[in-house]
Amino acid sequence: MSLSASVPVIPSTQHAPSNSKRRSANFAPSIWHDTFLKYADSEFSGINETMKQELQMHKKKVKMYLSSNDNNILQKLCLIDSIQHLSISYHFQHEIDEILAQIHNDFTNNNDLVTKECDLHFIALLFRLFRQKGYYISSDIFNKFKNRRGEFDEITDVQGMWSLYEAAQLRVHGEDILEEAHEFTYNRLKSITNQLSLSLGDQINQSLGQPFHKAIPRMKARSYISFYEKDPSCDKVDLLNFAKLDFNMVQKLYKKEIGSNTKWWRESDFATTVPYARDRIVEVFFWPFAMNSDPKYSTARQIITKLVLCISLMDDTYDVYGTVKELELFTRAIQRWDIRYIESLSECFKVVFNAIVECLMEIDVFMNDVNGDSSLVMQHVKQAFSNFVQGYMVEAKWCHEGYIPTYDEYKINGVLTSANPLFTTVFTAFGESATKEMFGWISNIPVILKATSLVCRLLNDLASHKFEQQREHVASAVESCMKQYDFSKEEAYEFIKKDINDSWKDMNEEYLKLTEKIPRSILDCIVNLARICEFLYADFEDKYTNCELLNDHIMALLLDPIIV
Repeated sequence: MSLSASVPVIPSTQHAPSNSKRRSANFAPSIWHDTFLKYADSEFSGINETMKQELQMHKKKVKMYLSSNDNNILQKLCLIDSIQHLSISYHFQHEIDEILAQIHNDFTNNNDLVTKECDLHFIALLFRLFRQKGYYISSDIFNKFKNRRGEFDEITDVQGMWSLYEAAQLRVHGEDILEEAHEFTYNRLKSITNQLSLSLGDQINQSLGQPFHKAIPRMKARSYISFYEKDPSCDKVDLLNFAKLDFNMVQKLYKKEIGSNTKWWRESDFATTVPYARDRIVEVFFWPFAMNSDPKYSTARQIITKLVLCISLMDDTYDVYGTVKELELFTRAIQRWDIRYIESLSECFKVVFNAIVECLMEIDVFMNDVNGDSSLVMQHVKQAFSNFVQGYMVEAKWCHEGYIPTYDEYKINGVLTSANPLFTTVFTAFGESATKEMFGWISNIPVILKATSLVCRLLNDLASHKFEQQREHVASAVESCMKQYDFSKEEAYEFIKKDINDSWKDMNEEYLKLTEKIPRSILDCIVNLARICEFLYADFEDKYTNCELLNDHIMALLLDPIIV
């Protein structure tokens, strides 16, 4: 791949003065240092034939559960739900799809499938699993649970309320009944969790904090395994053991992936050459992990992790270090893929530029090895990168000029600076759908991609704007919202939270429309980007920047195996 262009003519007046004042964010150092470095060595994989054989033994038995001729629909739905919560559905996707397709076919052709005798838990679970799969099912199905006054307030079944709360997360615009259901179930469940068993209360509290639809399943798998183990109705020992073994084996793979990237980061010596930037090798892994945690995407995750690390370096270069004149040259160098634009700048700009080029070359080599021709992929990846840095440049100019954009202006640019269009383009490059048509669809920023980008941008701003506004920094969505609507800070928060909820409705609606047209892996990647931001920026905390907040999560997900 050639990343060079014709020799540029750069006026000397565009060179940044050597005594330019630098900003500082005083980022905390990494708390992981070289913890994962030893796992870069292949001998640390730790996966032996005995583990593989035991896994296969349990897997066969779980397939038998799924293929059972038992006509109890609720039991099959509950089994599928447990498999998804245990984050092992990627092993059984074909079987799960067949079961749901058959039940949906029966439901479509037989209006009596859901009878008056069907309880709320059954109907809510059916509704959620159908919509997660991309099957439309009317929310009118819940009308039967309202009283004569048209309210839900006579429901007392805890399991049913919990299932309805989870189902309501998949609502789309105009579904007032699910808006009411969400408000009712949230408030009622919140008020009674301390009256339930400790295990059930903990499960529901976790769900109220982050419902299943807005979570990355594998991030919740460990706690669900613990809950499932204590559930007296759990009679699927093979399912539980399979989930534990799978968790441990995939955890070993993740350790190796992070170890490889830690080695690259250390050898690149970014801590010395780009000292103003955040050192977040482990935390960065959450993004590619969220895009797709399936073991078959291991190489893609490692390369995408490097890409996200480069983006983090760029973020801090634009946000903290560079002057406007320097950043104009840096932006032009990336858009033209020519380092000569930044020959006069300090070494850190060249280090970041070369790291990006190295990352793109890895993608190029991978695509040539797989497809024999990387030209189409690299054309779209480079264009997506160019669009992304242009968004950063717009923000840098706003900051330099002290300009507070309107909220609408901010959101348009925020779609680009979220990096989600770039992430989606790169993820697509590693899949089987790297076609001209698919890249064209992504480059046009479809509604579902715009929605997930806004969720990420706005959640990030709600979590980080107080810290960022303590120094010279571009206005966030909060300040822009206050300006456009003459809101107080509290009113802006509420307005932005509503915007985030509306964006989730957009995603839910578009997912239902697109499942027959766009590969599920790409749609899931797009929605997963919003899910990881729901986690990283929950409770108005920036867990990426304030990395100690991720400590327990990293230990549970990436370091501590489950006792089988």
